[in-house]
Amino acid sequence: MDVQELTWTDLDRKAVDTIRVLAADAVQKVGNGHPGTAMSLAPAAYLLFQKLMRHDPADPTWIGRDRFILSPGHSSLTLYIQLYLAGYGLELKDLESLRTWGSLTPGHPEYGHTKGVEITTGPLGQGLASSVGFAYSGRRERGLYDPQAPTGESPFDHTVWVIASDGDLQEGVTSEASSLAGHQELGNLVVIYDENHISIEDDTDVAFTEDVLKRYEAYGWHTQRVDWTATGEYKEDVPALYDALVAAKAETGRPSIISLRTVIGWPAPTKQNTGKVHGSALGAEEVAALKEILGFDPEKSFDVDPEVLEHTRKAVERGEQAKAAWQESFDAWKAANPDAAKLHERIQARRLPEGWDESLPEFPAGKDVSTRAASGKVLNAIGPVLPELWGGSADLAESNNTTIEGSPSFIPASRSTHAWEGNPYGRVLHFGIREHAAAAIVNGITLGGRTRAFSGTFLIFSDYQRPAIRLSALMGIPSTYVWTHDSIGLGEDGPTHQPVEQLASLRAIPGLDVVRPADANETAQAWKAILEHTDRPAGIVLTRQNLPTWERGQNGPGQNGSGQGGFASAANVSKGGYVLAEAQRDGADVAPDVILIATGSEVQLAVAAREALAAEGIAARVVSMPCVEWFDAQDAQYRESVLPSAVRARVSVEAGLALTWHRFVGDAGRSVSLEHYGASADYKTLFTEFGITAEAVTAAAKDSIAAAAA
Repeated sequence: MDVQELTWTDLDRKAVDTIRVLAADAVQKVGNGHPGTAMSLAPAAYLLFQKLMRHDPADPTWIGRDRFILSPGHSSLTLYIQLYLAGYGLELKDLESLRTWGSLTPGHPEYGHTKGVEITTGPLGQGLASSVGFAYSGRRERGLYDPQAPTGESPFDHTVWVIASDGDLQEGVTSEASSLAGHQELGNLVVIYDENHISIEDDTDVAFTEDVLKRYEAYGWHTQRVDWTATGEYKEDVPALYDALVAAKAETGRPSIISLRTVIGWPAPTKQNTGKVHGSALGAEEVAALKEILGFDPEKSFDVDPEVLEHTRKAVERGEQAKAAWQESFDAWKAANPDAAKLHERIQARRLPEGWDESLPEFPAGKDVSTRAASGKVLNAIGPVLPELWGGSADLAESNNTTIEGSPSFIPASRSTHAWEGNPYGRVLHFGIREHAAAAIVNGITLGGRTRAFSGTFLIFSDYQRPAIRLSALMGIPSTYVWTHDSIGLGEDGPTHQPVEQLASLRAIPGLDVVRPADANETAQAWKAILEHTDRPAGIVLTRQNLPTWERGQNGPGQNGSGQGGFASAANVSKGGYVLAEAQRDGADVAPDVILIATGSEVQLAVAAREALAAEGIAARVVSMPCVEWFDAQDAQYRESVLPSAVRARVSVEAGLALTWHRFVGDAGRSVSLEHYGASADYKTLFTEFGITAEAVTAAAKDSIAAAAA
């Protein structure tokens, strides 16, 4: 949709007033919710959906569309009513069923649940922070497919529009992400900041008095102020807001933020500008009074003039026209760029290229390699054949091994340094020391387009990322997190940096794959499985210290050797858990006396314990369990073949809490684990002092055998 001079008719005004009344009615009917922001932001949201945004209600996933993100998700009606008016498929009955079981209008917008919702927003700050990732995605994809086109003339150019609240601007994650947005000069990002000075505790002056626009000016943003209270009398100056939005869209060298001073809940006669109108129903008397002020019948609820709906539903026709014009541009690009068009088609389908996995490295047995180093080699091996894969670290690139070498950094060329050279279409991401924003931005990249992005940090700092990780799992999107320095094996940095509870707490997130490979070849196969999944996020958990690389066979567990060669193929990683080394007695595979289940760096301890037990005539099976979630997804027959229920003697081995292992080891089982914080010393000393050793595993195995026999 080309930007045109604003036309603002009586029908537009009535449509905006209809939005206010619908917001009040919807919350009043269900008895709870957030009407105030939807009422006061009605003109702003209407301008975007009816006058400015390029979108097609008939095709909400059209790749040429602008993206809209409602960061204060509690004000879901701000979005839902626009989707209803514009013709996205929501109808009055959906607004009437706000926040109720099975409705298309849940309390906060949910990605994949309601057409037109680009991202699940709820935790304040996440929407605005992730919008930076949307803007990253738009720029990167333009660089992949159409880098030479003049600004604004590529079919891959679009604008990311955001509505943010006082609450969003208070959350730390938005400071992290907004700083990066300014640094990146993201001219495709426009934010409307609803500065209404009200939150649940009423006037924000009790906690929030900074000049937000000065902060954003310091970040490098283009800033504008539209104050509807400037005259001392509240006046919704719609043309002034429209002009500011047009100016923001025209600013292509910086992200833009418009501070829009509103009165929340306007024009509710007694509850406007109060904390009550922020998060509760107005009450029948106030709703009736509101309707009288706006010229609506107070006896009617959810009353929409057919003329208004006919007017707003013209968005469908405008969307079709905009899409048709875009399609001409896209078809011309496609004809002129056949190779890029093929790449685009493949990436849009999230289809990996045929034979891509042949580029995965195979690591020779006998050489000790840390899994973080192995991961770095994997990324560099597959990088040339997977241009959609990109990412970087929260200032830990050399520690996380997240750099695809030889690739430019994703930064304005003027930001290049002697260590990192880049351009706006680069591939290597630098998040700085902003772990929370890194995760949110990766979510935005994953949602804004179809590329595959990853961020890296130490496992201990996954705690900073948890809200964004949880949202990625809730949405079922393939964000990827690289977490290194995965245990007390970190060593001398001490307990502040040594994760203990993180593996257990991350496994507690439904829908998140937590993958902790045991050696270099498991690491390669872990990346393969992660990239083959497109319906959920994954975190790959990697060691700082070197681990042995085992000789692998190509056959199943029945062909395993004694540990001197022939361990099961690392391709079994995709099953989540597998028999790495079978129980043996006198050189022959036998039913196990005990099963040793281990992950990551502790698998080597289980392997060593297996040998020690064999010397005493005890047959131990070693199960490598790199991903509990993948193992749980296997059928019952396979799970039983790996962990036969008849074998009650079991030991779990992991340098972290045993919390998640009780269901695997059972009442006769034992866990070699870490139930306290670490210490500062070299990793070998720590494992010895804290009893995470092959000797401890051997003793636990004997104890479990005795318990199972009792």
